[in-house]
Amino acid sequence: MSSLSDLLVQFDAIHGVSGDEERVADCLKGHLQPIADDYFEDALGNQVFVKKGSNPDLKIMLAAHMDEIGYIVHNIDSDGFIYFLPVGYHDSRTAFNQVLTIHTEKGPVTGITGGKPAHIVTPEEAKMAIPLNELYIDVGTSSKEETHALGVQIGDYITFERTGQFLNGSKIFTGKAVDNRAACAVLVEVMKRLADKEIAATVYGVGTTQEEMGIRGSEPISGQIQPDIGLALDVCLSGGTPALSEKDIPVTLGGGPAIMFYDWTPDTGHGNNVPKKLTRKLVDVAEKNSIPYQRQAVLNGGTDAWAMSIRGKGAMAGCISFPSRYIHSATGCVHMDDLEYAVQLVVAFIEDLKEKL
Repeated sequence: MSSLSDLLVQFDAIHGVSGDEERVADCLKGHLQPIADDYFEDALGNQVFVKKGSNPDLKIMLAAHMDEIGYIVHNIDSDGFIYFLPVGYHDSRTAFNQVLTIHTEKGPVTGITGGKPAHIVTPEEAKMAIPLNELYIDVGTSSKEETHALGVQIGDYITFERTGQFLNGSKIFTGKAVDNRAACAVLVEVMKRLADKEIAATVYGVGTTQEEMGIRGSEPISGQIQPDIGLALDVCLSGGTPALSEKDIPVTLGGGPAIMFYDWTPDTGHGNNVPKKLTRKLVDVAEKNSIPYQRQAVLNGGTDAWAMSIRGKGAMAGCISFPSRYIHSATGCVHMDDLEYAVQLVVAFIEDLKEKL
């Protein structure tokens, strides 16, 4: 496998729910601290790796969030069954009959989500997703004391237990946390390819925390760095399946990274109307270097670009996205060509940038 493929497999396998990104941070540090000109970490655990350019007043921030969606232990009943709360946005249809890992201070504990057997589900219930508050985790114990003895406590984080793989020798990788470990892999590869290059801008490669909880980690670190340009690296919705029409989502796997022009979540206000100066420059760089790309505008989306655009003095911020099927489930899919072309686009953009836009 290529370096980028190896990185994706490695990062996807790491467990790191929002608020528990330490293992992902350690992996990023292992790859990037040796080649960075500077490194620091803030109070929320954001990881910052600096590649110095010839113009310290021209700053680019690349943000790849390290966290994945998961759950947290909410209660343990007298029979040892565990109840849990969501960490990040979940589709409750995907929670039933899953193998999960509970991350305790004693080590990992395996459990399965349980509910009513199909034999006694009513016709009305069969039409509905089981609400998360009606599901429980079975860890094979018969009392609260036995569950405690395994190390399980209220407040322990929980992740899906699934080994990532390439589907049948294809370039499509499926894993539990491609959102957003695909971007962690891209960030590492970008910083490695920039390491020996002479560039004008100083680049801040940032592994951010708690993006899935409302774009939290990138807010303070964006205010501290105060970049001129911010690029979020993240997955985006992909069409091209029987479940979605081209009208719904025109972006597809293998068509190249998506340059985000607009995303907005009306309920929260998160999102970006990306400045035309930035999108024009990204498109120009892609076309000048014959890098395949797609264009995307979506509702109910938002990335770390939102925080970069409004914190401190504000920044010209956008997003380079990788189409992902089955997003926010335990089986996300990305295409390696999209990741490779995203690396090429970001590197070419940084090399081409000589002054502020």
